[in-house]
Amino acid sequence: MRVDTESRITRTGTQTRTRTQTVTRYTSTSTGFVEGSVFWGRRLARSVVDGIGSAVTWLRETILPAGWLFVALALVGTIVGATAGWVEAWTLAVIATVLIVVSLPFLLGGHDYRVGLTLEKDRVVAGTDITARLSVVNQAARISLPGVLDIPVGEGLVEVNVPLLFANAEHREELTIGAQRRGVIDVGPITIGRGDPLGILRREVSWPQVERIHVHPVTVRIPSTSSGLIKDLEGTPTRDIVDSDLAFHAIREYAPGDSRRHIHWKSTAKTGTLMVRQYEETRRASIAVVLDLNTEEYASEEEFEMMVSAAASLAVQGVRDGRDVFISASSPVSEFSRGVVQSIQTLPTVTARTLLDGMSAIEGSDAAYRLDAVTSLTAQTFPALSIAFLCTGSVMSLDRLRGAALQLPVNVSAVAVRADPGAEPRLGSVSDLTVLTIGALDDLKHLIARGAIA
Repeated sequence: MRVDTESRITRTGTQTRTRTQTVTRYTSTSTGFVEGSVFWGRRLARSVVDGIGSAVTWLRETILPAGWLFVALALVGTIVGATAGWVEAWTLAVIATVLIVVSLPFLLGGHDYRVGLTLEKDRVVAGTDITARLSVVNQAARISLPGVLDIPVGEGLVEVNVPLLFANAEHREELTIGAQRRGVIDVGPITIGRGDPLGILRREVSWPQVERIHVHPVTVRIPSTSSGLIKDLEGTPTRDIVDSDLAFHAIREYAPGDSRRHIHWKSTAKTGTLMVRQYEETRRASIAVVLDLNTEEYASEEEFEMMVSAAASLAVQGVRDGRDVFISASSPVSEFSRGVVQSIQTLPTVTARTLLDGMSAIEGSDAAYRLDAVTSLTAQTFPALSIAFLCTGSVMSLDRLRGAALQLPVNVSAVAVRADPGAEPRLGSVSDLTVLTIGALDDLKHLIARGAIA
């Protein structure tokens, strides 16, 4: 090790002397021939492995199934021709090799595009269309040959032909995306490929932009005065007696621990004993919408979608009325945990928009938990409920519906909503359970209004 020290002395006008030092250290390590060979050998092996990995990735992404067939024909033809001396095998190998070589020039060059995709809306109601605007700009200084853009739209694919573009030229196109069914649609990532006409080789370039569209279920407006079958604004009195609330109930004698601000002085003066007020506990209306996701309870997919729309309508109206709304449904069930673990999923209900976003992604399953299990977990998760809507299909019997309602506390009103497309709307009851049967989505608001008046 060698240490170099550079010293510099600076003088000031007051004869003050300061000394500045800069110290530089040089270190070197000596390795033997064996150690150096091992080091460089490891680096070489790592480079070879990385190169082989990159080559394998390139081949997997570039050679199409037809290309692998021609590669196999070339190898098999060469082996058979060399071992058996068959002229036909050599001919097959030569033809396959020539086709592969001829396909290589189609991969040369590329597109230097700047691609942008703008959606007119990212949230729509099921049954409407969305307009998307596509912009493709040639950023290269040379002319760009025509190409085809592949745009995944959900499970489908949209192909857009891009014409020949000069430098800095732009191509614009409007796309129409159909959103006929409720769900979540991902648009992108956009890719462009170059390949030969025979489909042997292909090279793709993709842009990572992905736009998400929430297709909300169709909803109907429910009269706000009948939301939740409760007509209160600040809560309804219950039979529970508490020491502090708004609804006055009675007067009783003072007990140690009572607050002095609740003393009723007129009664105290008359009786000569301290008397305090008692109140009936009032509760703010809390609504639970329990959605049955078990597809075995629905006669058709149309029936399931109708019930999702009905549940969304009830929940949205509750949010608009300022209620505390809880939406619960069965969590996705794995095959191994079914019957051992039970869980529910809840949707965000901060705003109507977030609520409908969550309803867009709801999917039914024949492995979902039964309605009674979901109702029981809902009652345990949200104990301060006022009313619960049990939403299910027409296959669900009234006895099973009543069994699900029995999972709720006795002070919680239960209303069952059954979807039966084409049926006459009916409002009935089984013991303490109110049952609404809707044949169309518009029937819901009329039946809710009748239930509120009754």
